[in-house]
Amino acid sequence: MSSISTPTDPGAVLDYRLTATDRCDSCGAQAYIAAEVNGSELLFCAHHGRKYEEKLREVATSWHDETARLVDAD
Repeated sequence: MSSISTPTDPGAVLDYRLTATDRCDSCGAQAYIAAEVNGSELLFCAHHGRKYEEKLREVATSWHDETARLVDAD
């Protein structure tokens, strides 16, 4: 896998690139995960990203995860 953009430090600042117009390829909800597979970008909501993560990471050349945006930062 050539690039993974998930923070290892819980205090790390993510470089957000997905917006409300980016939609999950499975269900149409807002996308928070982008994976590149065979030169194509696949977008997933948090639910479908987690559902397919294990198999996708085996073949993805990149994995961009912005699901930390969903956590309430009290």
